[in-house]
Amino acid sequence: MYKKMFSGVLLLFGLLLQSCIKDAPLNPEADIELFELPKSQLTGDVFIDQINRTITLNLTKEAFENGVSPVLKISDGAKVSPASGAQIKLNGADITYEVTSASGENKKIYTIKVINVGKWDFDFEKWQTHPTDMYAYPVEDIGVELWSSGNPGVALSGVPKRTDAYPTRSTADGYLGTTGAEMVTIKGTVLSEFIGIKLFAGSLFLGDFNSSQALLNPLAATEFGEPYIGLPDRFTGYYKYASGPQFMNKDGQVQAGVKDKCSIYAILYSGNERLNASNIMTSDRVIAKAELADGSDRKDFTKFDIPFVYKEGAVIGDNLMMAIVASSSALGNVYSGAIGSRLVVDSLRIVPKL
Repeated sequence: MYKKMFSGVLLLFGLLLQSCIKDAPLNPEADIELFELPKSQLTGDVFIDQINRTITLNLTKEAFENGVSPVLKISDGAKVSPASGAQIKLNGADITYEVTSASGENKKIYTIKVINVGKWDFDFEKWQTHPTDMYAYPVEDIGVELWSSGNPGVALSGVPKRTDAYPTRSTADGYLGTTGAEMVTIKGTVLSEFIGIKLFAGSLFLGDFNSSQALLNPLAATEFGEPYIGLPDRFTGYYKYASGPQFMNKDGQVQAGVKDKCSIYAILYSGNERLNASNIMTSDRVIAKAELADGSDRKDFTKFDIPFVYKEGAVIGDNLMMAIVASSSALGNVYSGAIGSRLVVDSLRIVPKL
């Protein structure tokens, strides 16, 4: 009798448990949590930007040309297309992954950003426009986005949604081809001045702008560098520069007798984690620098050819990053400069050691 009662209790418990399982809500998350590739195909870490839903792949030349078959970890119960392990061909067309939550209520689309490390000549001939904020950014021949700027941060300050309202954009006033990259120091907005930012310098850099840090730590938002193979010898290019009429400090006070200057430099450093505007000049991971010595006015395009100066005793490992940074105000990182300062760069090149 007790045995029958015990069996009945187990049956009832099983039915209740089954009912609870059936009634439990399905997972609403639709995230790609990991995106894994063999180390042999990578020149830097895979970076998943959950805010902008992009996945940056730092690939070897061979992986770029042959395609890759990433292994994905996604939210529990979710489905993803293309499937984990499926080969993707990196032929210049947009590559996206669509993740659908277990509940079916949510979908997220991640865009793959591929970096081909084989080319270090930049002519700024092709530009695209952000679909909502309307700022411009350069892309390479196959649509790869290597360059970023302070424009995404400026977008948060309430500037008009027009390409010419931002400090960094394309210009027909290039040295070669049809366009170059133009940076202009502009006046801050009502919102930016409320938090103490009186001006925005135009900037352009290899790397990413981390929008999640834009208001909390603006300097950390500028993540400089892309993976580099080998060792560089020289940094070359063309630029012209006209400083604005009045230099202001970060408090908006005009500094009589002070002239604004532009800034152009390239830095080789070790490790996969990107340096930013707060530490790019001081980090002990820096191996070599090539920096424009004189950032004063140049009415006509002027060529620069700067040798990399290697730090004595620097340890050169397997994972190297190259940063290229240009700004219309050399002290723009501390919000000092002259409104109206204008820098144009074109035909930038990193020349490797033979």
